[in-house]
Amino acid sequence: MLFGNYCVELLIKIDLLKVLFEYFVRELFDKMFNANGGEVKVTRASHDGGVDAIAFDDDPIRGGKFVIQAKRYNNVVPVSAVRDLYGTMIHEGATKGILVTTSFYGKESYDFAKDKPITLIDGQALLGLLNKYGYSNLIIKIDKHQEN
Repeated sequence: MLFGNYCVELLIKIDLLKVLFEYFVRELFDKMFNANGGEVKVTRASHDGGVDAIAFDDDPIRGGKFVIQAKRYNNVVPVSAVRDLYGTMIHEGATKGILVTTSFYGKESYDFAKDKPITLIDGQALLGLLNKYGYSNLIIKIDKHQEN
């Protein structure tokens, strides 16, 4: 029975880490878009269709509807995550998609995103943005494994 309780506790901790990561990403983009006159709407977790936040920017040149997804990975983000984001963008009628991860992207992900309105933010870039917008002293540990 101790093993069963341990599994439940571990799953709760993993869920909590996911929620905290998604919260930080939402807060970050809220600060970024609000600083430029935009607006971020947080989606409800149970009905988000993979979307963690939707941002709106009224600027006639750089603006539009942005779909933001946060993915917490420990190794390379699979290209399927980028494809899913693109499908979500089309479904939502978004002008741009932003995929944020604690990890990194492989060549296949960058190749797929090329010439599409998709921004890939890896763990290192995420730390830079978090520091820029007031979240300092954060560390993201990444174990780099090769993409299959």
